[in-house]
Amino acid sequence: MAKQPMLKFVTTSKEMPEKRSADARREDYDEIYREYAADKAAEQASRCSQCGVPYCQSHCPLHNNIPDWLMMTATGRLQEAYELSQATNTFPEICGRICPQDRLCEGNCVIEQAGHGTVTIGAVEKYITDTAWEQGWVQPATPTQERGESVGIIGAGPGGLAAADRLRRAGVQVTVYDRYDRAGGLLTYGIPSFKLEKPVVMRRIEQLEAAGVQFVLNCLVGEDISFDAIRGKHDAVLIATGVYKSRDLAAPGAGLEGIVKAIDYLTASNRKSFGDDVAEYDSGMLNADGKRVVVIGGGDTAMDCVRTAVRQGATSVKLLYRRDRDNMPGSQREVLNAEEEGVEFVWLTAPAGFTGDDAVSGVMVQRMRLGVPDASGRRAPELIDGADYHEPADLVIKALGFEPEALPTLWDTPELTVTRWGTIRCDHATHRTSLPGVYAVGDIVRGASLVVWAIRDGRDAADAMLTYLAQPASVAAE
Repeated sequence: MAKQPMLKFVTTSKEMPEKRSADARREDYDEIYREYAADKAAEQASRCSQCGVPYCQSHCPLHNNIPDWLMMTATGRLQEAYELSQATNTFPEICGRICPQDRLCEGNCVIEQAGHGTVTIGAVEKYITDTAWEQGWVQPATPTQERGESVGIIGAGPGGLAAADRLRRAGVQVTVYDRYDRAGGLLTYGIPSFKLEKPVVMRRIEQLEAAGVQFVLNCLVGEDISFDAIRGKHDAVLIATGVYKSRDLAAPGAGLEGIVKAIDYLTASNRKSFGDDVAEYDSGMLNADGKRVVVIGGGDTAMDCVRTAVRQGATSVKLLYRRDRDNMPGSQREVLNAEEEGVEFVWLTAPAGFTGDDAVSGVMVQRMRLGVPDASGRRAPELIDGADYHEPADLVIKALGFEPEALPTLWDTPELTVTRWGTIRCDHATHRTSLPGVYAVGDIVRGASLVVWAIRDGRDAADAMLTYLAQPASVAAE
């Protein structure tokens, strides 16, 4: 009888890839986890219990066939594992690096619930696809037949790129318009290299270009080209702009020099990683070197900011968050990584104002406690009277989340319907908006969300657009 290759979670313990020491990590922007060796990847994949109801798969937004590609990895069938992974996920090597697996697939693993430690799904996914690139298994899309229809995609982030890939595989002509000088959106300029090294993103974009996707960069829709002009050039349009308007903080002193937005801070750092000249970084405005840094917020963007500040040489890095550790939205794995690197988390605190003459010198901090649950079920923070204190700071980074830009106004398209939050209103099954032939995906529909959800939306919208393009013109216009 053949030896059982799976269900080894009882005899084999969970083991993540080796993590570089915190001292070494503080000195560079390299990814912090080593790669699995082939035997270790197979060993960890073999821990999967192959359960009848795979909660890892059902809790993955892309519904990746995780149990099957784990089994293929455990039995040495890596090319098949990659092909199965790629079938549902346009960018598995990116998701393997940046998805909050502790909140999605791994957090819902059956053997994790049974106390044996989750299968290291993300690390195996990363190993599979990195191996596929090394072996030359990842190839540009080669449609069997070119089609005459064209689609314009506004936004070269994960949702737009996922849709572009799927449409090109079907032979559709695709042009992607983006405001930045490089494609990738937040994958390129928002997420630091120590979580997602930029060559990983650039090679996917190069592959899309090799497949025939056209990129129009440094193009701000509404200024460099009108939305109506894009609609006129293409048979269908996909809006995948993301949300880039930073939430602000109304507090005394909020306009002082040295109080900056997270997106500006992270973009400057990522541009430096490309070797760009960044005046705001070189002047010290968006550089934490030698400074006492305070980051305000509790999401993944705040985690990126504190860990970037450590690498820039900050003398101290503190994060203020109004709830406690158990109620913060950011990944707990990221919190642990940040703590190892020297970040201090100051739970149950919020800024009341900022001190300083021309430049910020400190934050007036209010202490909080958790009260009754709010509308979302989370316990609402309440102010503790008389417990304020002063926190010295030379650089304050606001990581308070993002809101959608007013696209109907910016694009002079009032007939584009939005919700009361400013996100684009669309049919959630087809992603079709109020405008014929116009679709929308990702954060501009959901609000600030995860990369994996943007990929899912992009793939689904591409399928809906293919159906739309195949209809007679009279039907499509309805």
